[in-house]
Amino acid sequence: MTEPAIVASVLGADYSRLAGEVLDLQAAGVDRIQWDVMDGRFVPNLTFGAAVVGACRPYVDLPFEAHLMVEDPDHGLEEFVSAGCSTVIVHVEACRHLHRTLQLIEHHGMKPAVVLNPATRVELIRDILPMLHHVLIMSVNPGFGGQEFIPFSLDKIRRLAQLRQEMGLAFKIEVDGGVAHDTVAQVVQAGAELLVAGNAVFGAGEAERDARELLAAARKAAGE
Repeated sequence: MTEPAIVASVLGADYSRLAGEVLDLQAAGVDRIQWDVMDGRFVPNLTFGAAVVGACRPYVDLPFEAHLMVEDPDHGLEEFVSAGCSTVIVHVEACRHLHRTLQLIEHHGMKPAVVLNPATRVELIRDILPMLHHVLIMSVNPGFGGQEFIPFSLDKIRRLAQLRQEMGLAFKIEVDGGVAHDTVAQVVQAGAELLVAGNAVFGAGEAERDARELLAAARKAAGE
């Protein structure tokens, strides 16, 4: 199993000093920055677009991934390339033609990844698993930070890990929602390597410290 890594979601960051926030996260040793792009239609919240992502790109060397919580993920993919994203994650539930969308992401030079909402079964993406850099399991309903972890998400992580082994694939398993000190051990031991943390990192106003502590807890769980 790959050593776990923290993916910092800036959803809970102080937007008035966003460049400083991403600098703090780089200093804390997170693996990458996730940008939660919401259109107010696919999810009941509105955040930012590629222009904001691009404005922060010069400040850090970390990889950027765009989590597109939007109704039409095919539209505007080129903008996220220009903004400096190396990975784009799309929701199964938002893609009319998922295979084609993943091909478009690859065509634009980015790594394709897929998200499953809590009520969406892992088996729905079995056929396209060989195309994916990683699979993101939503362990809360998407749209807002600070929600409680949904326990049955652990079964989905285990099922994905089982499929990965059976099919001889190397995609990573990412988890987003309610990942904190009281849940991180279960998530890692179920098979996840990429742990998206938003509220757990930004909630107390000490992003660098809290990101380091969460990463240490994840690595400890992986070694148990």
